Order: sequence, then structure tokens, then C-alpha cells
Amino acid sequence: MYTKETTQKLQQQTNGFLKQLKEGNIDLAAIELLRDVLRFHEYRYYVLNDPLIADYEYDSLYKALEKIESANPKSITPDSPTQRVAKGLTKDFPTVQHLVPMLSLDNSYNSEDLQDFDRKARELTGLDMIEYCVEPKFDGGSISLVYENDMLVRGATRGDGVEGDDVTPNVKQIKSVPLSAKFSDYGLQQVEIRGEVLINKKNFEKYNAQLIEEGIPPLANPRNAAAGTLRIKDPQEAAKRNLEAFVYHVSFYTLSKGKKIPDALNNHAASLELLWNLGFRSPQKEKKLFKGIEGVIQYCNQFEITRDDLPYEIDGMVIKVNDFALQDKMGMTSHHPRWAIAYKFKARQATTKLTGVDFQVGRTGAVTPVAKLEPVAVGGVTVSSISIHNEDYILEKDLHIGDRVLIERAGDVIPQIVKSLTELRTGKEKKIVFPKTCPVCSSILVKEAEEAVWRCSNMECPAQVVERIIHFVSKDAMDIRGFGDANVRKFYELGLLKDIPGIYTLNFENIGQLEGFGEKSIEKLKQAIENSKQQPLHRLIYALGIRFVGETTAKTLAQAISHLLELQKFSQEELQNLEDVGPKVGGSIYHFFSNKKNIDLLLQLEKLGLNFNNEKKQLSTVGNLAGQTFLFTGTLPTLKRSQAEAMVEANGGQIVSGVSAKLNYLVVGEDAGSKLDKAKKLNTIKIISETEFLQMIK
Repeated sequence: MYTKETTQKLQQQTNGFLKQLKEGNIDLAAIELLRDVLRFHEYRYYVLNDPLIADYEYDSLYKALEKIESANPKSITPDSPTQRVAKGLTKDFPTVQHLVPMLSLDNSYNSEDLQDFDRKARELTGLDMIEYCVEPKFDGGSISLVYENDMLVRGATRGDGVEGDDVTPNVKQIKSVPLSAKFSDYGLQQVEIRGEVLINKKNFEKYNAQLIEEGIPPLANPRNAAAGTLRIKDPQEAAKRNLEAFVYHVSFYTLSKGKKIPDALNNHAASLELLWNLGFRSPQKEKKLFKGIEGVIQYCNQFEITRDDLPYEIDGMVIKVNDFALQDKMGMTSHHPRWAIAYKFKARQATTKLTGVDFQVGRTGAVTPVAKLEPVAVGGVTVSSISIHNEDYILEKDLHIGDRVLIERAGDVIPQIVKSLTELRTGKEKKIVFPKTCPVCSSILVKEAEEAVWRCSNMECPAQVVERIIHFVSKDAMDIRGFGDANVRKFYELGLLKDIPGIYTLNFENIGQLEGFGEKSIEKLKQAIENSKQQPLHRLIYALGIRFVGETTAKTLAQAISHLLELQKFSQEELQNLEDVGPKVGGSIYHFFSNKKNIDLLLQLEKLGLNFNNEKKQLSTVGNLAGQTFLFTGTLPTLKRSQAEAMVEANGGQIVSGVSAKLNYLVVGEDAGSKLDKAKKLNTIKIISETEFLQMIK
């Protein structure tokens, strides 16, 4: 879509706009060029997964465009990047008719089915060998896009195949769907495109974690999440889920007056390239062409083995006769085209029996029901228990003890119960009764008005105490090595540990009497506990387990103060003025530091010698690593991970939490794991050694 020369020119224009922003405002006369620059960076980020500017730089340019358009409303165009997010709620979704019916695909499950498909294709065409195009079968929500005179005018769901829901406002939130595309360069006046809307695995897990934290049942799988998002009434809410879209079929088109059918619409593979060149995310890189069916079968088998390496879910492969003239000759049934077939991968679902429910209490008092199942193999693992989240989830799924249930595991996603098979009930099944009191300490359970979670009201509940201690000593918190879950539970049950301050007053003579605790292991535990007193303030804040306060928010809080107890003086409004602290998070922090028991705990910890001070070091924005992002994996030859990360920040760089398009450098040590594999697949990340990292600093 963008040549090397165009890319360089747009990047130069980007730098020019950023310079203008530092010096003042961008001139109204440059508004269309600014839109072009923003469209270019959307394409780099959402289609190529290879951004050329930082998020904050994009946001600065976007806000500048918003400001110009707000001051000059007549300058707004329908395909402006600011017009993606519609304001207000969609009252309903009108039904619209597709220009061409969206038919289903015939399915195959083994090589014999594909060979039979090939036999029929050769019989229908009279050819000895056919060229096939093979591409992933995306597991999301089907969409139909209509462009007229280069502008996106409609986005619709599949519906019944003939009619679907007009969800154009939500489709416009998908950054990989261009609001305008130069179909006119190919002589096309009206075009209908078919595609699939997805949520990638990483964004799906993040969104589900957020739902769980808010006491809302998580979504079952990325497919349901994507399809459901298309029908959310608030486009701004839909935008939060970070949908992506692949387009894979030009289903209908009309030509501009006097124009001929372009060569790119003579076969399927060329049409995918056309869509890619126009800025769409088509399976251009994933597709392959084969003469005959044997290569197709091998490719499908290979893809099934490596499917989990993809950042999104697929449930099979689609095989299409490549030549459009042959497709027309083969025709279609009332149900499916004869020139295409879906090869479905082995099921990631299974049925089993729900035999019972345990109710577990977490560190914030949340009571989580866990379904006990007859063990069943699904998606490569044996599943015997599954979280069923909360009371509302149980009622919504109509779960009973004794039910046969359908469970699903997609890739690395945690298994979920899809539904109860109510038609198989015998009458012996029993309703699941959610307790009114804590299953551990018998205290009354309470539920806040806006939450779905019941919580134990007793802060001294043994289950909560143990879980808080486990969180406190964990790797990402105070990192007390040798003090894992099992030891915390053992010490608590034996009366050797009763609360967090007790970590620092342990009786090691008594511990020495326990099996498995020799002189060397005790000395290591002693040293780890002592070392934890010097952990930086943000780790201590995170270790306290304040609701909604993760590692990033903990760092934000630490940067705002010189001493931990200063947070007692912050009002909710002052807390919300901090970066990424909203009303819910701010309220939680405020209530924590307003609680006398929590303050007493902090005073004890300070007396025991823990680090409560922060030098308020500001992250450097200058240095050899300025503007670059880093991540470390494996064991480095000479540096500790914390030392290396501190060196990055001291030299103007930034540490990111995972492998993504935002990562510039992955520094690799011994025994590097999945992060290295993911980085290799992205092809945009520079993989370097510790030596190369140190040379960058020098």
C-alpha cells in the first residue's frame, strides 16, 4: 500500500508535525495531510503490526486533529480518523440485505474428505489438476463491508446469510478496517467484501482479567467476545475491546463507467493481494497456492500442529479453487459454494459430568465457586475443575450438580463451561446453593451494589490472611525466594505464621524441626526475608494487595510520594489526578489508607525495617536508549534482571511487560523461553545478547 519512498515521506511529515506541536499548533491548512499521516500510522500499527512512532506521539497528533476539527466543524470529513468513534448509544440495529447472500461452507474433517472434494472439483471442471488457495479459517464473527466511491458506507453481521444487522458504528471502531480505500484505482465503484472480526488472544485475556477483577463473569472464548462486541450498543465501549478484522473475499463489485474488470479479480489469490495493497488486513502472508490436493492436505496438517503459535484463534483451514472462472463453472448449492470447503481442526470441546462445587476464598474476600468435574481430556490437557466465577454465572448457565456440561478450551485460554446439557437431565440433579456465610470462617457474606461477587466480611478470615501473605511474598511483589504457597500454608497451619508482619519475626529454631528444612535452606530463607526489606517502594505497594492496584499503578503511586504513609493525606480527587487512576481505583486506594487496621499494619512493617521511602527518581528521557523499549528473558551472564532494567530506565529507555509490536529490543540470556519464540515470529523485534545491550549503553 505504501512504497518505501511514500513511507519515508510520511515519516518525515510525522516528525514535522511533532515538531510543530512542541513549538505551538498545527495549521488548519495542513489538516488533510495530518489525516493522511494518522491513517498511515493506523495502517502500520493495526495491519502490519509494525508501528513507527510511540503511542503517545500518535495520541498527540490525533488530539491535534480533534482540536482543529472542533474549531472548524465544516472541515470534518467522513473518513477522518476522528470519525471512527461515534458518540452516544445505538438504539437498535436495523436489518439490511447483503448484496450477495453469505453462504456457509461445506466441512471436512480428514484427508479423505479433501480428496473427495478434489475429485468432485475435477469432475465439474473437466480438469486433471486444479490450483487451490489455502488460508486460515478465522474463528470470530463474520462481517460484510460495503464501499461506494471509495468510502465505507456499511458494515453488517452475517445474520441469516441473506440479511444481517447494520453495525456500521461498531465496525468503524476496528482500526484495521479503512474508512476509505482507493478501489477507484482499479475501476471499482461499489464493492462488497467478506471478512471475520477477531479479538487476539492477548487482548482477550486482558479483557477477561479486567472483567474478573470487576466481579463480572468472563467471556467464554474470543469468538463469542468478537461476535458479541459487534452488537454492543455503545460504540465507545466496543472500541475498548480492540477488535481486529481479516477480510478474505470480494463477493460483489460494480465497475465505474468505461472500466474493465481488473486482472486482480481473475483469481482468489490476486484478490487477496488487491485487498492487502488497499490497506486491508487480508491473509496475504498466511495463504498458500497448491497444484493438486496433496500439498493442501500437508499444509492443513502442518497448520493444525502450529495453530497455537498464532496470536488469534483459528478452527481450521479454508480451501478454495483459485480461478474465478472455474468457481463460476462449478457453481453452488442453496447452502454452500461447490468451489470451497472448510477443513476443521480437531475439537477443543468435550462433555463431562459436574460432580460437585467447592467455594474458595481469595485475598480480597471474594468467594469463588469452583466446579469439580469427572476428569476429561480437552485441548491437550486433562481438566478436572473449572472456575464458575460467581452466583450470577451459575444462574445464567443454569448449572446443577450432576449435569452433563459442555466445556471448551481454546489455545492457552483457561477452560470454560459453555453450557449445561439440560436435555440430558434425569431428575436426580441438584441445584447449586450459594452459601450465605463464609465457607472458611462462617462470617456473613456481603455483595456491593455494582458487583456480582459475594465477599467474606471478616478481614481476619484465615483464607484471606493466607492468600494475602502468599501475594506479599510472591515473585512480582516482595520476591521472598523459598517462601512459596506450600510453605506459607504449612507455617500458618502449624501456628508459626499468623500475618504479614510475622514473616519478619519467624522462629527459625521451630522451622528447623520441620522435615525438609535443613541449615542451608533456612539460611537462604533468612537472607531472602532480610533482602526483601530493601525492595523499592513500588514493590511494597503492590505487595499490600490493594484492590485494583497492579504493578503499573503501584509505580505511579510510588513516584507521587516520598514516604508511603503520605498516601493517607491524599483525597480521592488527588488520587484520580494521577496517571491511569480512575474513580474505582482511586476509591480503593483511598479506603485502604483510611482504614486504621491497615495503617497499624504499615507502622509495624516500617518498624520491622521495610523500605517506606522513595527518592522520587524521575525516569530519564535522555540517554543512548531514549525512546526505545526493552524486555529481558532468560538468565543473563553477568547482570541481574533488576539491574538490567534499572540501566534501561537510567539511559532513557522503557521496560515493557511482554512481547508485542511495541517492543524494540528483546535481550536474551540462557534458557530463554516462549518470549524468544514469539519475538522471532513477529520479525519486527531486534533480538540481542547482554553484551550487545551493554555496548548500546556505552
